[in-house]
Amino acid sequence: MEYKILVVDDDMDLCRLVKKYLGLEGYDVVVKHDGKSGLVESQINKYHLIILDVMLPKMNGFEVLAEIRKSSSVPVLMLTAKDSEVDKVSGLRIGADDYITKPFSNSEFIARVQSIIRRYMVLNFQSQSEESILTVGNLCIDVSRREVYKNNMLIELTAKEFDLLYFLASNKGKVFTKKQIYRAVWNDEYAFDDNNIMVHIRRLRKKIESTPENPAYILTVWGVGYKFGGNEK
Repeated sequence: MEYKILVVDDDMDLCRLVKKYLGLEGYDVVVKHDGKSGLVESQINKYHLIILDVMLPKMNGFEVLAEIRKSSSVPVLMLTAKDSEVDKVSGLRIGADDYITKPFSNSEFIARVQSIIRRYMVLNFQSQSEESILTVGNLCIDVSRREVYKNNMLIELTAKEFDLLYFLASNKGKVFTKKQIYRAVWNDEYAFDDNNIMVHIRRLRKKIESTPENPAYILTVWGVGYKFGGNEK
């Protein structure tokens, strides 16, 4: 299967290199150089991954991401400025699945891309072969459609938020450390990236909990990690 990747970046030289290296890995790559054209392309055609720069003409990466998340849960890898913690956190809060800072090595970049797509496709395959509906409390998780409903109302989740929710909900009551969650959901070795996990947990709670400050589903086990309760009535 040939995976399609959309790259949105105004750095022409970088785009040429990225397209070349991704092409050598067998990916079908489309490149756009400004935010508006990138957004339009993402809405017209289906992609397995969107690689999105933060600093873009016409629309910045955050604006593009926000629009994408209104209708799509496609995985998004953000390209951020070196050591820009603000960009990283902002992207994750809006709905990015991962980020990589410029400049980056080719090997690290390819590894990130492969990890995101592999995890996305593995969960899609699992959802097709396992029980199609998972019901916990007032939540209904349709794993085949990758959709989540609460009280019959659709909740818009990013790809990574869905992966995180499905992992915890399908292991109801089990306590997982941040390291275990990172390995299972991000399909990567844990690198003390607590902020990434915490941002996703916080975003997910805002979407599925009636009172995020007093969660009933995603529970914190102090000093250990998290578990899924599912006791909301």
